[in-house]
Amino acid sequence: MTDLPSPRSAVAGLLWPALPDSAGASLLAVHYQLAQSEWWSPAQLAASGRRQLVALLRHARDTVPAYGERLADLPLDQGDAFAAAWSELPLLQRADVQDLGEALRSRAVPADHGQLIEYHTSGSTGRPLHGYETELSHFFFGALNLREHLWQRRDFAGCFAAIRTQVADNRLAGWGRAVEAVFATGPAVTLPIHTPIAQQLDWLLAQDPDYLLTHPSNLRGLLLEARVRGARPARLRGLGSFGEALADDLRGLCQDVWGLPLADIYSCEEAGYIALQCPQVPEHYHVQAENLLVEILDPAGQPCAPGVTGQVVLTTLHNFAMPLVRYAIGDYAELGPPCACGRGLPVLRRIRGRQRNLLRFPDGSQHWPSFPADAWLAIAPVRQFRLRQTALKRIEVELVTAQPLTQPQETALRQMLQQRLGYPFVIVLHRLEQLPVAANGKFEDFVCEIGT
Repeated sequence: MTDLPSPRSAVAGLLWPALPDSAGASLLAVHYQLAQSEWWSPAQLAASGRRQLVALLRHARDTVPAYGERLADLPLDQGDAFAAAWSELPLLQRADVQDLGEALRSRAVPADHGQLIEYHTSGSTGRPLHGYETELSHFFFGALNLREHLWQRRDFAGCFAAIRTQVADNRLAGWGRAVEAVFATGPAVTLPIHTPIAQQLDWLLAQDPDYLLTHPSNLRGLLLEARVRGARPARLRGLGSFGEALADDLRGLCQDVWGLPLADIYSCEEAGYIALQCPQVPEHYHVQAENLLVEILDPAGQPCAPGVTGQVVLTTLHNFAMPLVRYAIGDYAELGPPCACGRGLPVLRRIRGRQRNLLRFPDGSQHWPSFPADAWLAIAPVRQFRLRQTALKRIEVELVTAQPLTQPQETALRQMLQQRLGYPFVIVLHRLEQLPVAANGKFEDFVCEIGT
């Protein structure tokens, strides 16, 4: 990248070339390598990832009780034999991680990987987990955070706003350790995501940041509220989202209401950044292959072809405290073709969500439902909605609306939903003052509750 901002110098009076402190120098060193590897061919990336994978597997086999037997017969140094054996290795399910507990923790973490850091997942699947990472694996999280900012060409001098969980209503001096270790930044402002949408928009207008990061469903609520009020933060020039599957119409809504693009992030608590939106081809997500191996598998456990949706299976490459080997995180995604941007990093074209987000039909078939905002707004002043399939032929719809619905509006909404869903489901409407958000801040506009 030729227009890389000037790094922060730790030496008084030395502005260029800058000499960062040790943390900044390490991040810049990794960024330099990432800036090379993202342009490697898929074969080069696979070969490099394979070397790191073998190192991780050897460590896991020798020091992690849960993997001793599981990996004992894996031919780590035998090329084709390894690839065949790898495809037969049982997947690690979320329930397995819960059951194995401390048996997944390494008994001999290398000293130079730093201290252990304990984490807890949000439990959005109904199966909350806790695990461990090292300072080193957390460092790679920071390096990829920096990559995401640089890919999206954000101006570090601006103000960065985040509406999310685990934050207070606060104003901070900078954008966070991973960025501030390398570059001087403007301030950051934060707001808890459980704040009512109308108050969030008031706060956003008052803070007037340059960038905003929040969950997709929360961003939708802000956009719809802003559309009704004709409101727009004057300086806002970039939107970011994370933590949920992105609805098909949200990018268009960002453009329609605020005239801004959206940069989405695919991540999870256990593995950090999984894929980042391509800066040139927005519908593509580039797998962060330098940090983890991502497989997209069909129901038979075979790799999916491009254009086919399968389950997401991860192997973390740098967490030697609690390696996750062929971990099925519960998500589904569609593998994409090679990207026109020229990067060799693998491509995901859509992150579909979890299996519970699949609509089930009485004949046993399933599909991913979609509910564009304009389909609702053409009928009634709908601010928020959530659909729950409670039986094969019944859909419960929870709505927040600007005013009570008329009988013709209710009839039209039922007809619209039946048409979009492709079946004459019994549609039951419930008008609420506010839709509750889960403790983890995430929100799903459709959940199938049959058999859960």
